[in-house]
Amino acid sequence: MTKGFRVEDLTVAYDREPVLWDIDFDVPQGTIMGIVGPNGAGKTTLIKAALGLIKPLSGHVLFDEKPYKKMYKKIGYVPQKGSVDWDFPTTVFDVVLMGRYGHVGWMRPVRNKDRKLALEALRQVDMLPYAKRHISELSGGQQQRVFIARALVQEADIYFMDEPFQGVDVKTEKAIVALFKQLKAQNKIVIVVHHDLNTVRDYFDAVTLLNVKVVASGPVKDVYTKENIAKTYRADVYLQEESDDHVAV
Repeated sequence: MTKGFRVEDLTVAYDREPVLWDIDFDVPQGTIMGIVGPNGAGKTTLIKAALGLIKPLSGHVLFDEKPYKKMYKKIGYVPQKGSVDWDFPTTVFDVVLMGRYGHVGWMRPVRNKDRKLALEALRQVDMLPYAKRHISELSGGQQQRVFIARALVQEADIYFMDEPFQGVDVKTEKAIVALFKQLKAQNKIVIVVHHDLNTVRDYFDAVTLLNVKVVASGPVKDVYTKENIAKTYRADVYLQEESDDHVAV
């Protein structure tokens, strides 16, 4: 059995217009992978298809060779900030505790174990002092930390993060990257929709360059090249010296 995340022959269309076309790639355990491509490339759609939120025209997504419905307890998800209703009347602690519902079950009492895990997740993202605050009272970076804590408390094997650095400060961004590396050390998979080309080499082990189709997928050192980036964005790019370890456009 292959351990990890695998996409095979995946095609998704909206109103008969292909958004993803014949997508194939895999992510082994203990990998932080960036999903990189221009606006409209299908990055968020790829995550939604993997989570069963969108039905594909063809192909499938497998988690340790099993479909999502058999593995949902082992999958964490942090959506884009813009897709969240931040006015929902709930505290920071309660938001994180929601990450335990897959283990506890809806309408069942929360256990002390779950409360302790929620508090520990808040400590990990340096948000424990804000546990009793309303989620809407936090800054954008703090809100993102809380949603990452909610994913952490699921004790998942695979984490999907849809633009987790959007609207956060430098301190929060560094803290999130440090958490990704901790998850990698635990042999987890972290898949991140990402838009900053200048940080790909610093943040990820592997990258999938996507623009409706997969342009390239694999270790950053092998596939994150000037040529592949140009194909993905359909534009000329400038690749800085290897010593700089960054890409500029």
